[in-house]
Amino acid sequence: MDGYFYAILIVGLVSTIMCIVAGLMKKPPNDPTIFSVLAVELVLVVYLVGSIVRVAMGEQMAGEAWEFWGYLIVAMMIPLGAVYWAILERTRWSNFVLAAVGVTALVMAARMNQIWY
Repeated sequence: MDGYFYAILIVGLVSTIMCIVAGLMKKPPNDPTIFSVLAVELVLVVYLVGSIVRVAMGEQMAGEAWEFWGYLIVAMMIPLGAVYWAILERTRWSNFVLAAVGVTALVMAARMNQIWY
């Protein structure tokens, strides 16, 4: 496991908990829940930049490179789609969609970590 995985773990779980609590409190998506998902996106962007640097420095992946980059690109698309959904549908249920982002990013980061090492 590397630092990128742990960053996604922490930010993803905090975001998920915030969004679930807001949904259970029957609140519509608000700045804290949307920004928590954008924080997950920011961590994924840092992971992207870090991965590009690692490859440029000659580090090799244990698995297939196309699979790693595919996971990373899809993981980066999910928060944007969820935020778009939450902005269009301002109901409490959108918070549960936002909550799924952190867990999904975490699972995908775990798989990316397996591919890398």
